[in-house]
Amino acid sequence: MTIPRTASRNLLLRQKGPLQRFLRTLSTTHPPRPNPKRVDMPRPSSYSLTRRSFSAAKSASHNNWSPPKAGEELYTTFIDKGGNEHKIAVSKGDNLLDVAQANDIDIEGACQRSCACSTCHVIVDGEEMYEKMTEPDDSENDMLDLAFGLTKTSRLGCQVIIDEALDGIRVKLPSMTRNAQASDFSSQK
Repeated sequence: MTIPRTASRNLLLRQKGPLQRFLRTLSTTHPPRPNPKRVDMPRPSSYSLTRRSFSAAKSASHNNWSPPKAGEELYTTFIDKGGNEHKIAVSKGDNLLDVAQANDIDIEGACQRSCACSTCHVIVDGEEMYEKMTEPDDSENDMLDLAFGLTKTSRLGCQVIIDEALDGIRVKLPSMTRNAQASDFSSQK
């Protein structure tokens, strides 16, 4: 019987009494035996203690957004929660969510463009521009029903694809989202 070398074992051995004398004789007369259940395998030389990421979902792809080529610019203006305007040059085929996230505009997009949330809710400024857009499908309308501050010109940013008809579109970000991110509660300047 071997007592592991721990602080409590050392404390026991320093005390006096019959139990401590018995424990001292055990530790000096019987050397520790190897644990037959533990097998120390040699590690390959390429072994390293680095972390590898694991994800079953595709990573967000808004990082691959790039500004349009010269002469092919279309313009979108975002009006953030504080009322600041951000005019951005975009390409035909871009969606509002990717453009906003790539340009550090505070829009969440929790479902990563799968039309399963309402955190990329935007409000189109002007009914004439809203009329130029394609009609929202049923899944977008279902998600818009959950959006905070819904208006007649509300859309999901992930579903709005920019084309020539939407050149110059202005969209406002609602004051809050249903996903309650921390920035919704910070004081506005």
